[in-house]
Amino acid sequence: MAGRFAPRTPRTTVRGGPAAVPVQVPVPRPATAPGRRRTWTPPGPLDLGLVLGPLRRGPGDPTFHATPDGAVWRASRTPAGPGTLRVALRGTDAEAEAWGPGAEWLLDRLPRMLGASDDPEAFEPRHRLLALTRHRRPGLRLVRTGLVLESLIPSVLEQKVTADEAYRAWRLLVGAYGEPAPGPAPERMRVMPTPRTWALIPSWEWHRAGVDDKRASTILRAVRVATRLERTTELEPAQAQALLEAVPGIGPWTSAETVQRSHGATDAVTVGDLHLPGIVGYALAGDRDADDAVMLSLLEPYTGQRHRAARLILLSGRVPPRRAPRMQPRDIGRL
Repeated sequence: MAGRFAPRTPRTTVRGGPAAVPVQVPVPRPATAPGRRRTWTPPGPLDLGLVLGPLRRGPGDPTFHATPDGAVWRASRTPAGPGTLRVALRGTDAEAEAWGPGAEWLLDRLPRMLGASDDPEAFEPRHRLLALTRHRRPGLRLVRTGLVLESLIPSVLEQKVTADEAYRAWRLLVGAYGEPAPGPAPERMRVMPTPRTWALIPSWEWHRAGVDDKRASTILRAVRVATRLERTTELEPAQAQALLEAVPGIGPWTSAETVQRSHGATDAVTVGDLHLPGIVGYALAGDRDADDAVMLSLLEPYTGQRHRAARLILLSGRVPPRRAPRMQPRDIGRL
């Protein structure tokens, strides 16, 4: 990839150093046409933060924004084109408004995104901690976006690095190569790049964002078969995972993290995680040194609902006390 394009002018957000910025006269934003609207009444309690929270990739995610009034904004690239969605709860109703070519697509799938196809009552807690957490979090439903790439690419960026490193890479790449979110979206909201744009990002830009060659190559292989990957939303989660893992560089950890969001997969367990086995082991058996095998055995009674069980454990706040320093981030962009 190197040498395909002339180097871009460095952005101060990447270099991190001070720079003289010319003073500009603020230009008022053009008037925006009213968006399409839809109201949906969920069949039970709904907590937008719990349902849509897994879609947020760090506090500076340019595709996600939560406002003080409790509304959630999302910018997505749908099969119909880019779209911006705003969702807010008004009493027991979820009120949504959408803009852009993908507006109708987003509104059509609003109930599924907010967990309409999820059945929380199918979960039978067999541990006091899980029963108590479910009672305290009645609004938890599993999100289902119906979009694979928007969950797959940030999951690949999170492979083998700290969350802060992955969030920074996502923020920089989407900010530089995405397009402005349609409608009256909050400033700096962007729609993630098209598969072709991801494929044309120069090698030095991946490097500046702190993404090593292995993760960048995995993303490039994935976007080459983006159409086929998006079609996996028509399959069961286990089948979708198998097809995702056919792409070199995508393993069980990444495929599970993807289908949990794109398919609302209730049973997709994140194996290969650095922290989750110890958290599950400590919460259910007092074993902070549990590995994947122990975690899976502890979650076996919840087969079919293992992802929900893990979510409830994480929401319980019962985690083993830290006994080692945090993993230090590595900024390969400075090398």
